[in-house]
Amino acid sequence: MPLTPANTVVVLDFETTGLSPNMGDRAIEIGAVKLVDGEVVETFQQLMNPGFRVSSFIEGYTGITNNMLRTAPSCEEAMSAFAAFMGDSHLVAHNASFDKRFLDAELERLNVRYKGQFACSMLIARRLIQDAPTHKLGDLVRYKQIDNDGIFHRALADAEMTARLWLLMIDELKEKNITEPNFGLMQTISKTSKSAMTQLLNKARA
Repeated sequence: MPLTPANTVVVLDFETTGLSPNMGDRAIEIGAVKLVDGEVVETFQQLMNPGFRVSSFIEGYTGITNNMLRTAPSCEEAMSAFAAFMGDSHLVAHNASFDKRFLDAELERLNVRYKGQFACSMLIARRLIQDAPTHKLGDLVRYKQIDNDGIFHRALADAEMTARLWLLMIDELKEKNITEPNFGLMQTISKTSKSAMTQLLNKARA
């Protein structure tokens, strides 16, 4: 398990043409926040042209129009720049299985491999914020009163909200006397049943 600090990661979010790269869907925007020791040191945002028109539903859902994408760089160009930004960092996303599918698919087209591992802030929030009404990003932001500008379903805004949620959960672990949560612990939390959380956190304090 990675022993690097949990607060030194790249938090990312994709907007896409649909739900599955296996069905031909492509990324149309990526946003990311680079955290080092809990501080935002750099951000990344890029629209990308998937090579075909997006549906009116996606235009309405994301606010990203075909006209905006017409002059955007290709997915390959945008993802090559993101790969350089990401480096070997560990990665965080809200509903990470979705973002990992698109990251893997887009980087595979470039024959690029990355060394970092993923953690899912949504799964972790289900264990650490069990009393939230839902664990959708917007609902967690409102429930925890995390500062936001009200913009959702744009990649950088969602990455910034996810980063704030991620740091809040790390701070709450510290309040439970887990002084230096590492990335591996966060991964373990995401895979631990709710009923076993007390035992896991007690072990982490030892």
